[in-house]
Amino acid sequence: MKVRYKLASSTWDDKEIEAIKKVVSTGFYTMGDFVSKFESNFAEFFKSKYAVMVNSGSSANLLAIASLFFIKKNPLKKGDEVIVPCVSWSTTYSPLQQYGLKLKFVDIDLKTLNYDVEKLNDAVSDKTRLIVAVNLLGNPNNFNKINSIIANRDILLFEDNCESMGAMFNRRYTGTFGIAGSFSSFFSHHISTMEGGIILTNNTEIYNILLSIRAHGWTRNLKDNNPIHVKNKNKFYESFNFILPGYNLRPLEFSGAIGLEQLKKLPNLIRARKNNASYFYKLFSSNENFIIQKEIGESSWFGFSLILNKQNISISRDDLVLLMEKNGIETRPIVSGNFLNNKVLKYFDYEVHGDPKNAEYLDKHGIFIGNHHYDLSEELDYLNKIIKNID
Repeated sequence: MKVRYKLASSTWDDKEIEAIKKVVSTGFYTMGDFVSKFESNFAEFFKSKYAVMVNSGSSANLLAIASLFFIKKNPLKKGDEVIVPCVSWSTTYSPLQQYGLKLKFVDIDLKTLNYDVEKLNDAVSDKTRLIVAVNLLGNPNNFNKINSIIANRDILLFEDNCESMGAMFNRRYTGTFGIAGSFSSFFSHHISTMEGGIILTNNTEIYNILLSIRAHGWTRNLKDNNPIHVKNKNKFYESFNFILPGYNLRPLEFSGAIGLEQLKKLPNLIRARKNNASYFYKLFSSNENFIIQKEIGESSWFGFSLILNKQNISISRDDLVLLMEKNGIETRPIVSGNFLNNKVLKYFDYEVHGDPKNAEYLDKHGIFIGNHHYDLSEELDYLNKIIKNID
């Protein structure tokens, strides 16, 4: 069957190809000036003090979590409690497991697909040290409520914003509400450097920790005036000087150069996605056979979710998926579905707060379809035609 409605599409044109050629002409391909310029422009765009680019959004999560173990004041420790939503991507959770944190899973709101904030409030305990807020499918969390939960408590907030570049809450970009926020620039995301990720932070100590652990844990990339290490004036002694247990998660210069061009396009890319979302709402908000995502703040609309309303419709999710495939509409589960159903959990130290009934309902009855940077009215009309008469 010919694909009539694709899941994802390229946002590249000649500008990105020329950017690649510029890097080739320099003969220097590992992280350098193009990456540095992209970091500076990215931080400025999102009104953040610092940006650190890495090779993927997953690596952005890993480095951000790692950095919280090396801060001087109240660092995270193995066994600390971290609250997470039941629905997200695997590498939201994996760094938490790898650093020995105890995860407490909390159910989502079936309309927003983010935290059920009442259950989040109930889940917070004296042991809670970190809350991971995942802005799912472009949709911001309600940070007014989350901040009121955290207020006057020794609890850190980290944002996994990999699906929500350009989203806003109270006229402030998501990814900037926590002590750090992660972004992805993978192919299917709002901008694409093909592989890539970024961490934003306003914390100078964390920024320097990120610079060190991104590249081996060494000191070479630190400025002379930094809060985590006094550098030797003789550069020879700083060549291979390791102060933290690090990785090599550096991006290539190609990613930085492409990112510079993609960032220029971001406002228009987001605008097109929002226009598509408006049309999606027009078609499906009154369709009582489906539950669609309720926008909080200003979503950047990574894609569209359709959850079967089993009170009104008898078709199964499997039959719905087959119907989509038969008619050339690409679909996926809504992120991980209920992550608790994955066998990888046998390696985790975790507990579940309450009954994750909404995550389980989404897991069994939800599908995801793509959004794009161009007008989707024809594709959405086609989708509406296919599903409006199912029962």
